[in-house]
Amino acid sequence: MTQHIARAIESAVLKELRDTDDAGAARTPFTDTGGGRPLRCCLRPSTVGDRITLVSYAPLRRWAAETSAEPGAYDEQGPVFIHAEECEGPAADPAGYPFARSGALRAVRRYDSEGHIVGGRLLEIPEAADKGFDEAFAEAFADPEVALVHVRAVEFGCFHFEVRR
Repeated sequence: MTQHIARAIESAVLKELRDTDDAGAARTPFTDTGGGRPLRCCLRPSTVGDRITLVSYAPLRRWAAETSAEPGAYDEQGPVFIHAEECEGPAADPAGYPFARSGALRAVRRYDSEGHIVGGRLLEIPEAADKGFDEAFAEAFADPEVALVHVRAVEFGCFHFEVRR
């Protein structure tokens, strides 16, 4: 059982992104013919036949709007896959952290209450993936300055999920 909650993109934000993304572009849905794309709306891989879309998403900007933080130059946006239409969201009782493939590399980036980067680490996901993530999050939140953590893929730099204090 995981010790921290991996947060999917909120449903109200998804509704906005499905219309116009955080870069101001209209969405372009398509039918997934290969499957396996990491969906940030429900925190699961896509399956063949899913209608999905690739949108530009600014997770820190969205969090800052909720908290009145001022991330300044740390604000960034990048591509994420979501279902093209509303989905059921993440499982109520997820079995482990999402997109936790043993051997994959993740950046575990720490932010303070203003949205400034205050550290991070590289995580090579071990066989015991939940334990590896739990240790990385425990290490991050041991620093009282850390307000939230973003998990990103090293290969593409894309945002996978967020964990808050």
